[in-house]
Amino acid sequence: MSRDSEVWRQLGTVVDPELDESVTELRFVTAVAIDAAGAVQVTFRLPTYWCAANFAFLMAEDMRLAVASLPWVTEVEVVLGEHMYAETINTGIAAKRSFQSAFGDAADGDLEAVRRTFLVKAFQRRQVALVEHLMAKGYAPEALAGLAIAGLRSLDNDDALTTLIARYLDRRAVVGPADDLAPAFVDEAGLAVPPTAFRAHIRALRRVAVNVEFNGALCRGLLAARFNEEEAADREPGLLDFIHALPAEKRSGETPWPK
Repeated sequence: MSRDSEVWRQLGTVVDPELDESVTELRFVTAVAIDAAGAVQVTFRLPTYWCAANFAFLMAEDMRLAVASLPWVTEVEVVLGEHMYAETINTGIAAKRSFQSAFGDAADGDLEAVRRTFLVKAFQRRQVALVEHLMAKGYAPEALAGLAIAGLRSLDNDDALTTLIARYLDRRAVVGPADDLAPAFVDEAGLAVPPTAFRAHIRALRRVAVNVEFNGALCRGLLAARFNEEEAADREPGLLDFIHALPAEKRSGETPWPK
């Protein structure tokens, strides 16, 4: 594998904290440059000029750490472009400073608390995706409620189910112990969901998933409109068409929508 491919593979492990999707799949990363000494520069962008500074900083720091883990990398520079806090973020990441140190009194809350909040939401979204796939295969919700992690691993897997289980278990430890004897499906506090409450639990998680999916569609549409790019040619008319109908200053990302 080439060094360029290795860097892109590492960047593919970094996710947008809110959307739980890879920054490469979201097309946030625009360029990778590697010099002969092993120094790497990563350039990325965001859907709007005012995207939350804490999310931007999280992604930039995660990109730096992911690329720096490659044994041949000697230096990593991560550059955010066309963002209201680009200079502060780029300077802070280059100096390996914390979010609080980089932004000083302007820092809004603890970055690790923000990270955990969205890891929990990712856990919830992955859980509902897995449960709905299992229900579509004929598993009763009440039976799923009683599964341990070992039992979940032993289900008769198709390729899609194998992927969903792996993705879910990758986030399961966020809310509590995830050994083979632990319950497979728990709430955000890490407590097992009783069979009688399992259907209502999944209905509540669907609302979380719908909100995230809407935000993902919005981000893709804003990104495409802001940088004059096109979404998939075979798509149905949707969010991008709506965004193109907005006034030019809002499509550019320079002027936020009114609250």
